[in-house]
Amino acid sequence: MDSKALLVCDQCDLLLREVQLEPGGKALCSRCGNVLYRCQPDGLRLSLIFSLTAAALFLISNAFPIVTIDSQGLTNSTTLLDAAERLFDDGIPSIAALVFATTFLMPALEIMAMIYLLLPLHFEKLPPGFSVAFRLIHFVKPWAMIEVFMLGLLVTISKLSALASVVPNIALGSFILLMFSVTAAAANFDRRGYWERVDGIKKLQGQLC
Repeated sequence: MDSKALLVCDQCDLLLREVQLEPGGKALCSRCGNVLYRCQPDGLRLSLIFSLTAAALFLISNAFPIVTIDSQGLTNSTTLLDAAERLFDDGIPSIAALVFATTFLMPALEIMAMIYLLLPLHFEKLPPGFSVAFRLIHFVKPWAMIEVFMLGLLVTISKLSALASVVPNIALGSFILLMFSVTAAAANFDRRGYWERVDGIKKLQGQLC
């Protein structure tokens, strides 16, 4: 039996043989029904496109105010980083650090790591330390909480609208698009296809050497 044609289900540890899939198909574990892998011929290219889109949206989201609040002639607008800074100035640095980490730092690391992995691969090159970047994505993913931030922000806006005039700014729409772009980039990222491309590039480099 060819060991390269074997894989282990990461949910129930059942040993299975790989099968050829049609484009868009997925292989399921015969014991627990876990999705083992998918056939996404264009998945890595789409993941790169969505990651580059997310990077542009991330810059817009943090460069412009999210909302403008007008109450009794007093107008105030804030960006995400301004909000974290104000929390720190108000004497709650732990909350400020949590907001900064989960809504700015971790999403930024995830987006940059995805681009770092996929952009050189698009040109048939391997980035230095790509395995570290691969692990970084899995580490920061649970801490990147843009969707939680958006849910909290929308609830806050709905409550504030009863007390003051709340005008959404460009960053709010950008954050919504960013949330979908990051999700789409992750959904299209084919881990199995990525390592197959890595092996192919390594073999090609070995032949050239």
